This record gives sequence, structure tokens and C-alpha cells, in this order.
Amino acid sequence: MRTRTQTRPEGSAAAPAAKDAAAARPQDSPAQRSSRPSRRFRQNGGPGRFAVFAAPGLLAYLALVLVPIGMTTGYSLTNKNPFNPPTQWVGLSNLTSLLSDDDFLKALQNTIVITVIVTLVTNAGGLAIALLLDRRGWLYNALRSVFFVPVVLSAVVVSVIWQSILVDDGLLNTVLRQLSVDHPPGWLSDPSLALYTVSWVIAWQGLGFCVVIYLAGLQGIPQELYEAAAIDGCGPMMRFRNVTWPMLAPAVTINTVMSLIGGFKAYDQIQVLTNGGPGPNTTSTLAFQVVQTAFNGNHVGYASAMAVAMLILVATVSVIALGWLQKREVSS
Repeated sequence: MRTRTQTRPEGSAAAPAAKDAAAARPQDSPAQRSSRPSRRFRQNGGPGRFAVFAAPGLLAYLALVLVPIGMTTGYSLTNKNPFNPPTQWVGLSNLTSLLSDDDFLKALQNTIVITVIVTLVTNAGGLAIALLLDRRGWLYNALRSVFFVPVVLSAVVVSVIWQSILVDDGLLNTVLRQLSVDHPPGWLSDPSLALYTVSWVIAWQGLGFCVVIYLAGLQGIPQELYEAAAIDGCGPMMRFRNVTWPMLAPAVTINTVMSLIGGFKAYDQIQVLTNGGPGPNTTSTLAFQVVQTAFNGNHVGYASAMAVAMLILVATVSVIALGWLQKREVSS
């Protein structure tokens, strides 16, 4: 009787052995794998090439932002006056003197009023216009461009245009006289109106930026949310309150912070329209006061202290507003 012997193929015997060897081989932990530099990063030249690309931007930021801030902070601690040397160290006396400076406090008050008006007008008006323009068609595309034109214009150009409209014998008062208004308001010459007139001009120029941001936010809202809300019986106001407004939280954050910063640094419109008048410091702002003190009064040290105080104020308000609005984004 013959016995049949079965021979196992060589590959089939090696396969279990390879599996056992692979199972016995120590595996790298996720932390070890993440700590390895990627092959693509090494092939692209490593950190040296990224440093080369980042260097121009970092150098420009250092030269145009950080160095001037450092120099201004240093000047604020001195009584620097280029026409009255020598420069002496005065410490924090410049900053403490601001608390009793009537001109500075008046400029701070005007700046706060302008900032509040600009923030409210640009956000409310920008959202309303964006809701009206959130439609398809060549007409709405043309209107979007029209509203954005003032943003790309220089603040000086915008101010000159509005000055020709708002002066006592300008276009607006001429039209009012044609409508039988015997004594039209002095939009730029009346101390009780000049600050609000300048605030309107600043808000008008920044309106287009808010419109574009809100339009981008509206076009990013999924239509399925509106359809679901309509099925649930929500009207236009309920859809706006429960769908549109929460989804626009990032756009509200951007526009609010940018409007706050734009209001605090208002200068060009003040210089062209009123030059700080019509009365003593009627429309003077912090930025305007800094320039006047430094270049007209030659008190560089004291003007630098104003600039440092302005920087601290703007940074504090912006950080607080940004933190509060970002919490709203998360809750929405």
C-alpha cells in the first residue's frame, strides 16, 4: 500500500512566518510618528526654504510696525523736541499728564462718539443693503460694485467730494434753498452738527466694506436651512432671527472689529473737512491731536505718549470686542 505524501508550497509556509514576524515587530506610537519630519517637508527643502519665503514679510512687519512702535514708546518717556534740545528722560509723566489735559480728553470724547456712530451705521446699513442685494442678476452685481467704490477711494478724495456738498454754499444747501428752506443747517460750520457730519462721512466710506462681508456671509448660508425653516412655518422675520442672524456671526465679528478700529484712527476726514473745528477741538480726534502736537507743536515726546495711549485703548477695545463676539459665534 502506497502512502501519499503532500508537500506544502514554499510560499504558503513563508506567509505565516512573515505575518508572525510583522506582528512581533514593535510598532511606532502615534507620538513617534507625528514627531518625524515628513518626507515631503524634507524634499521641499526643510525649514530653510520656508524661512526664505517668510523673511521679506517678517522684515517688512518688523521695520514698518514693531520698530516704529518701539521708537514711539521710547519717545513717550522723554520730553523730545527737535527744536529744543537736549532730550531728557521724564518717565511716565507724559502719560499721567494726559489725564488732566483738556484737549486730549475732548479728543478722546470725540473719538468715542465717532467710533460708536461709525460702528452702528456701517453694520446696520451694511446688513440692510446686503439683504437687498443678495439676489442674482446683472443689476445686483452692478449695484455691489457701486457700493464698494468708496472703499477703494482715498479718504482725502472722499472728503473733498463731501466738502463740496456739505459747505454752507454747497450742493446740499443749494437744493434745500430751492425747496424753500431759508436757513439750511451749517453741516460743517455749526459746532453742534460738525462732529456728526464727519461721522457720517466716515461711515459712508466704510459702508461698502461691510456690505461685501455680509454678502459673503449670506451667500455661504445653506439654502436647506431656509427650506427647513419654511416647512416649519417660519416667516421672513423668524427665518432672519433663527437662521440668518446666527449664521452671520463671523461676518458681524469682522465688521464690528474693523469698524471700531476705523473709528478710533479717524484722521484724514477730520483734517480735510473741519481741521478740528469749527470751534476749539470740536471735531478733534486722538489721531488728529497726535499729529497736531507732534508736527505743529513740535512736542514729539508728548505726542508719542498720546499715540501710546491710543494704541493701548484701541488694542484693549478690540480684544474685548473680539473675545465677546467670538463667544457669540460659538453659542450661535
